[in-house]
Amino acid sequence: MTLTSPPPSTKPSSTPAAAAIRPSEVHSALQRHMLVDGYDIVLDLERSHGPYLHDAREGRELLDFFTSFSTVPLGYNHPVFSDPDLRERLLRAAINKPANSDLYTTDMAQFVEAFARTLPEQLSGHLFFISGGALAVENAMKAAFDWKRRKNADAGRGDHLGRQIIHLRDAFHGRSGYTMSVTNTDPAKVRYFPKFEWPRVENPHLSFPVTDRVLEEVEAAERRSIAQIEQALVDHRHDIAGLLIEPIQGEGGDNHFRAEYLRKLRELADEGEFLLLFDEVQTGFGATGRWWCHEHFDVVPDVMAFGKKTQICGIAASRRLDEVDSVFEVSSRINSTWGGNLVDMIRSRAIVETVERDGLLEQVSTVGEVLKQGLERIAASSDGRVTNVRGRGFFLALDLPSRETRDKALDAMLEQDLLGLASGRRSVRFRPPLILDRETAEIGLERIERALHRVLD
Repeated sequence: MTLTSPPPSTKPSSTPAAAAIRPSEVHSALQRHMLVDGYDIVLDLERSHGPYLHDAREGRELLDFFTSFSTVPLGYNHPVFSDPDLRERLLRAAINKPANSDLYTTDMAQFVEAFARTLPEQLSGHLFFISGGALAVENAMKAAFDWKRRKNADAGRGDHLGRQIIHLRDAFHGRSGYTMSVTNTDPAKVRYFPKFEWPRVENPHLSFPVTDRVLEEVEAAERRSIAQIEQALVDHRHDIAGLLIEPIQGEGGDNHFRAEYLRKLRELADEGEFLLLFDEVQTGFGATGRWWCHEHFDVVPDVMAFGKKTQICGIAASRRLDEVDSVFEVSSRINSTWGGNLVDMIRSRAIVETVERDGLLEQVSTVGEVLKQGLERIAASSDGRVTNVRGRGFFLALDLPSRETRDKALDAMLEQDLLGLASGRRSVRFRPPLILDRETAEIGLERIERALHRVLD
């Protein structure tokens, strides 16, 4: 019996056309099917431009220091995306979505070559791509588990150990399977889900300005944190596969660490035979004025997770993993159907080339200092109610007296046509796009100051 398909019908389709939804109807339409608890804004993708987000419902423009959780490096509708050839490649990849893990294209190869230019040489040899920052971190941990258990087996210790990841308090690494065991910011995000009880150590973060007293307290906290790590290595001998850390903790409160602490972690990883894992999903791809935040500290991890601004997520790993038959050499040890998204790869390559051509890393460093100094000036005139101004490049934050005050301040900023974002218990974080110039930064500072005056005066 031969199976044949019927010829296509020539009758008009009976499927009704999708009804047009006006901007004023967007939230109510979504609420019929899902939880809608985000901004009371309808993003106009056509009219938004540069660092300004256009609200289709109200017709107003907001200076975007939120950038969709730090994922919009070139702002909206950057001129680079007006190039006809680039638009054609983006459209072609959107129409035809290949499984990049097994089907390769010239667009993918050109992206990988461009992306590799952003990496330190030590991390350019092993790349893995996937969709989602949490899954990037998850695969960093999987690489560590695999490496450690093979190391144990090669040393005659069997392959049953190598199951734990040391991590820090106030860390956010995602909400997928393994990452829930290392995320500990908002309890509501992991409560009731099964988790592993892995070693969790103190996060010896700085507060600003860094006075002699602050330095003394942080150095003491570093000693406690290091002692906790060393004790975990004693208590779980041969079972520690890696230590996972954000070079600057994002959601946990924009917590900065000293270079000396991160270098000590590198030393411990080398001596203790575990992998140092950096989660650069939020800190990476130019946010701090370098391609990768760890470059500020002269510390290179064994595995780095990336995402957000990169558009595509994944991990980059050093040749240390080649001490065993690693996940980068054994087929299908780590994989996903799509291997990321080709549209995101094409967009990411365009971003890399634009950052290089326009000197945006230098701009982030320069304008970031303008923003930080402006926030420090606001804090100095606040009678102690705005504190702990901190930042590298466009990775900026300040503290307010309480969570309630912080939330009111974010509402007031929105009224002043500026988008910010909560961080930690009482912080506001700012994540402008890399294209922000000095003039627009000053406009942002004026709006922030007016909003804070409304809340604090």
